[in-house]
Amino acid sequence: MESEYIIKFKPIGTIYSPFKEPLGVPIQTSGAKGIEGSVEVFAEFLEGLKDIDGFSHIILIYYFHLSKKPSLLVTPFMDKHQHGIFATRAPARPNPIGFSVVNLEKVEGNLLLVKDIDIVNGTPLLDIKPCVPQFDFSKVTKTGWLENADKDIADVKDDGRFVE
Repeated sequence: MESEYIIKFKPIGTIYSPFKEPLGVPIQTSGAKGIEGSVEVFAEFLEGLKDIDGFSHIILIYYFHLSKKPSLLVTPFMDKHQHGIFATRAPARPNPIGFSVVNLEKVEGNLLLVKDIDIVNGTPLLDIKPCVPQFDFSKVTKTGWLENADKDIADVKDDGRFVE
């Protein structure tokens, strides 16, 4: 049954990084070790940052604004075979929402200075959540098709296949 909902999001800020385009961006934060960026939270949301500096890592939820039209079958960066979009982390999705766990280095007013960023410069920020190991991590026992991947995820960069 299809939903009757139309969902609209208003960005709460903008993410800044050294990556001017998707091509060459690490595909996950594990490949972005030490890469610095910043997150500008719009002034109207400044109060929501209270106490965020007590966390070493934060989860950035954002809009893949440069992704091409989605397909339900994709060939992900880590494989040569097609998989269902929901079995991948490909950015061209029915709802192009991404998330990254980044290292929060410092808070300066409405600016969050972060490391290990794998996001294109100028990406619209939808939400921020603190990363809490007791909430966010479970013992993972299976990783599907990735168990046979012949690449080290830290070495894989965006090759442009999911942008127009």
